[in-house]
Amino acid sequence: MKCPYCGYKESKVVDSRPADEGNSIRRRRECLACEKRFTTYETMESLPMVVIKKDGSRQSFDRGKVLSGMIRACEKRPVPVAKLEKIAADIEQDLQSSMERELSTEIIGERVMERLRDIDQVAYVRFASVYRQFKDIDSFMEELTKLLAER
Repeated sequence: MKCPYCGYKESKVVDSRPADEGNSIRRRRECLACEKRFTTYETMESLPMVVIKKDGSRQSFDRGKVLSGMIRACEKRPVPVAKLEKIAADIEQDLQSSMERELSTEIIGERVMERLRDIDQVAYVRFASVYRQFKDIDSFMEELTKLLAER
């Protein structure tokens, strides 16, 4: 690792510890030339995922969009944002683990709805109504009936 102070290319690791909830490693290093200390972070490289939208267009996966949709669905509901952030991170991790590099919005939407159904049924119905684009009251009632039957 190149020293940010003197540019020397050798350093030793003084301390290592997990950071960012275990998603990276924080390392304290000491330059072998000038003996100054600096911090580096090591993270695992993730392969980019492409989302294929309903209209056929493609764009990069963005965990922020998943989180934003869940926050809107949980507006004025007793669901902590930290819980939604964890769900978004879990969904991203599951998708990364699947090794699929191209994902449809259906796959992502279904995973979000699965998780919302478990934490808040009102938020689930809100998300489903936007995601599934209910055309009329009958399709909305059909989804509510399914939800009640699962209880």
